[in-house]
Amino acid sequence: MISRREFLGRASVVTVGMLAASAFSRAFAKEIVEHLTAFKGDHVFDRLLKKALSQKWNELPIGECMTHVAMEFQGTPYVGFTLELDKDREICSVNLTGLDCVTFFEDTLDFSRMLKTGGRTPAAMLEQITLTRYRGGKLGDFTSRLHYTTDWMYDNEKKGVVKVLAPELPGAEKFMQPVGIMSEKPENYRQLKAHPELMPIIKKQEDEINARQTMFIPLDKLEGVQPLLKTGDIVGVATTEEGIDIAHTGLVIADQSGMLHFMDASSAPRNMKVTLEKGPIAKAFNWSSRLTGAVFARPLEPA
Repeated sequence: MISRREFLGRASVVTVGMLAASAFSRAFAKEIVEHLTAFKGDHVFDRLLKKALSQKWNELPIGECMTHVAMEFQGTPYVGFTLELDKDREICSVNLTGLDCVTFFEDTLDFSRMLKTGGRTPAAMLEQITLTRYRGGKLGDFTSRLHYTTDWMYDNEKKGVVKVLAPELPGAEKFMQPVGIMSEKPENYRQLKAHPELMPIIKKQEDEINARQTMFIPLDKLEGVQPLLKTGDIVGVATTEEGIDIAHTGLVIADQSGMLHFMDASSAPRNMKVTLEKGPIAKAFNWSSRLTGAVFARPLEPA
């Protein structure tokens, strides 16, 4: 993985010596394509990094560091399906120019983890993305990606990345919503449609998720847990929609007065961008009758 600066530097060399080193040029061209595919938004990364270093965000607690990063993403356009780059292989990628509700919290978390572990390059951020996005922190095929949010929280708690909060919050109840949409509708997933041999693995993973005892906070209990939340906490909004566990994700973000808000990459037609929603967290999830409550995970300091 090359940085933007290395990319520009090597590009000059290739331009000068292209006719004399065609083999090198072909190899470098392949590396350029892979870089541009895996990481988009170098200019955003550079801007964030410059501000983060000048203001020493890496010295802040992880949740506060995430708050600064998240606010820099405010206004970023909502763009879905940015991870579905190839039907035949899983590519660990980042696109900082367009975010969906998952990549918003994921990129915020992993840029912050990169800062706090001393990383300063797109490759270092991709290392953190690999750790959190994939089961056990290992990139494999499509089935290695943590597709369901409650599974993401479960796996990342095992890896020491987050602490799942619901079991210890007042008013927590058993989360009974089963997952299964991927095995039931594989035609909606590019890699599953191309590789039906992956289906038994997906079904096994769904069965394992459904066998766990997951807890959540019902909507009418959110006001009671709001004082126990912190800026940077990860939020999954629970739903009754068949086959999925979480309908939407985002972050708890404190404003300058200390009030906790929900921040998300909104897909609402009139507001398709990263937004700090108005009002307190307890009132943030009234936009659909299918929403039932929320799960929360607190980011932990990187080892």
